[in-house]
Amino acid sequence: MRPFNSRATQPTPAERVLAILTAAHSMTVVSDGLDPVEVHRLDGTGAMGHVHLHEPSEADHAGPGERIPVRLEFTDIAPASVRDRMRARVTVTGLLSAPYSTKNADSTCVEFGQAVLEDHGGRSFVTLDALQEAEPDPIAGSEAAMLTHLVDEHGELVPLLLRLVQPRPVKGAVRVLPLAMDRYGVTLRLEYPETHRDVRLPFARPVTRIDQAGPQIHALLAAARRAPHRGRLVA
Repeated sequence: MRPFNSRATQPTPAERVLAILTAAHSMTVVSDGLDPVEVHRLDGTGAMGHVHLHEPSEADHAGPGERIPVRLEFTDIAPASVRDRMRARVTVTGLLSAPYSTKNADSTCVEFGQAVLEDHGGRSFVTLDALQEAEPDPIAGSEAAMLTHLVDEHGELVPLLLRLVQPRPVKGAVRVLPLAMDRYGVTLRLEYPETHRDVRLPFARPVTRIDQAGPQIHALLAAARRAPHRGRLVA
């Protein structure tokens, strides 16, 4: 677990994996001898609502030779319609004592092997210990709704946040949209005619409760209004 007084401005790989698993509404399950299974949970429980990750145990009923390798695949998509919306992929590998089935009424237990996070920054491997020690992000389950609200209801305010970006971004962006939000801050995507750039705006302090997210956004907007205005950055 990372203490808040470390002034972290972005989540660790383990925190990102935990947030993606928490917010995921669907996943692909791949196990030996079976076709990939697309799992969609529309009952509010999320894709992980019927999967339990646990440490390998020698006390399991199935012997080592009877366990079935399984892979759980998650795709993290930006809520806003930005260019290149895929933010990350998470793959969780492990073992099952029986073939996966969506008909299981109870939680399916998966012996955790490892989680792999792949994004624009590369590939990170996350252990079960790191995942269990990661602090849950109170924004994870509400991020999509909050960013959609920001774009749909207050879209004219988003470019204002560019005043806080240091160093100043290159002029000529054709569009700026919120790409992501977590307990540590907001990521904006600046789209240029032939490319794009992501910039990070940290909150003054990490959010510990969901009701703190709104005031933190308002604080960023207030700071942006006070910042020097040096011409338009968005065409």
